[in-house]
Amino acid sequence: MQAAEMKALAEALLSVALTAARVQMAYFSTGVTAQTKADRSPVTVADHESEDIILAGLARLAPGIPVVSEEAAAAGRIPVTGDSFFLVDPLDGTKPFIRGSPQFTINIALILARRPVFGLVYAPAIPDFYVTTGPGAAGAARLSPASTVHTLADCQLQPLRTRVPDPNAIGALTSQTHANSATQRFLDQYHVVETRAVSSSLKFGLIARGEADVYPRTGDTSEWDTAAGQAVLAAAGGTVTTLDGQPLLYGKPNFLNPSFVAWGRTPPPTRRS
Repeated sequence: MQAAEMKALAEALLSVALTAARVQMAYFSTGVTAQTKADRSPVTVADHESEDIILAGLARLAPGIPVVSEEAAAAGRIPVTGDSFFLVDPLDGTKPFIRGSPQFTINIALILARRPVFGLVYAPAIPDFYVTTGPGAAGAARLSPASTVHTLADCQLQPLRTRVPDPNAIGALTSQTHANSATQRFLDQYHVVETRAVSSSLKFGLIARGEADVYPRTGDTSEWDTAAGQAVLAAAGGTVTTLDGQPLLYGKPNFLNPSFVAWGRTPPPTRRS
């Protein structure tokens, strides 16, 4: 994907993300009732309404590219995907959203040849905005959903770059709801001095801007949970691999990920090395 194409996509999706965010914040401020999906995870009207906005935006901006989106997929509406397709999680972190925590995000990613090449991650309640702006380039901004910005230049994006890890002082992020003994066993291999539990794809953004070094996730996730964050992190200098060091690729059966680890830079030596 060329730099100009990526920049144009980011510009076009800015208003789409802001519109979806305003819908979410309206429900976030007043409270919302959750329903339970077949997989026993919660879903709200905010998930559905923001997904409708994003799908309409992508249909207008890129009509020839299939879109795999969480709530549509849960309803059995999964398009045939080829070399390129979008992955969308309209509201990643529905559980935090329901309980009034600001750690939820909008995730939009473009996959080419099984790799996420474009990513937009927006946490409107914080309000942190992350987006890829070209090959190997990403930026972040504080962006209120009430903002009247029209272009990325209006957002005053700050370039993202991961930090070089100190092998003797690793900072780790874990899931707020899915950390387990396998996660701890992975972290025990390294000299971890700080561990923070964070929800949603925010973990990728925090590593991308140099606030932590590693995020291991043991157990299943869906591709729409990770693709946008992975694209942002990779553009900022990071990597996301399976636990055996292979690239985390996309377009897998049922769009499910294996366990993976996100690093800000090249992994440091383990304690046993």
